[in-house]
Amino acid sequence: MTGTQMTRFAAILLALVVVLGLAAPWLAPHPFDQQFREITTSAPQPGFPLGLDDVGRDRLSRLLYATRVSVVLAPAAAAISVLLALLLSAVAALPSRAANWSLSLANSLFLSLPWLFLFIILRSKLPLNTDPVISVGLTFALMGVAGWAIPGRAFAASIVDMKDAGWLLQARAAGLAPSRIAIAHAWPHLWSLALAQFRTLIPAYVLSEASLGLLGLGVADPMPSWGNLLQDLQHPDVVQANPWTLSPLGLLVLVMICLEILAPSRKVAP
Repeated sequence: MTGTQMTRFAAILLALVVVLGLAAPWLAPHPFDQQFREITTSAPQPGFPLGLDDVGRDRLSRLLYATRVSVVLAPAAAAISVLLALLLSAVAALPSRAANWSLSLANSLFLSLPWLFLFIILRSKLPLNTDPVISVGLTFALMGVAGWAIPGRAFAASIVDMKDAGWLLQARAAGLAPSRIAIAHAWPHLWSLALAQFRTLIPAYVLSEASLGLLGLGVADPMPSWGNLLQDLQHPDVVQANPWTLSPLGLLVLVMICLEILAPSRKVAP
């Protein structure tokens, strides 16, 4: 299989996974939180292709809804990071040394903060009966805000390089307004970098949510996500007796491979 064919195949697989996630309300056999307590076995059976979890919920339905949460909202968190990085990195275009120093300090601070402990503190402040939708929003919003520093450093460096570029000096000499220069000339230079950073952050946030959910710090139950579905893997005896519990891990690995194949070929983050 050639590189082009592999890329197309990965794109088709990834698109199929996203479609399955978006169509979860129509494709899932049962609601993700419906319990079948009268069924004592968790093995696959008619009506339940992946069996049931320890509280009697359909694993296939929860996997489809988890796909929608983890795959669809990861790009939203990546978009938050990129947009926030673009806005804050605009400070690098200012002639003020204090502004540039403040941007560098904020960037270094966000890169060094122990975000795992901040997630722990956040979850400890939320009541146990927190709406699952709120927990989903907080998880991905915090990831988006926390991750702006990585693309922000790349944007700031690119803006600093543009300040001494010949085309920018010519545009200033021609009397173009700063807003015109930013929109018509600077933005096209940043667009490809922003797109590459966006595509690079998506798999990072998919894995971040899975890691947080595995630790019980991500999306709150009963809302499913790949992270909290992977908590079954903490019990090897259960996995050995019920190998179908590995389906969320298999889907996660498949998506990460597809994203890696489709990832930008050049490194854009510093």
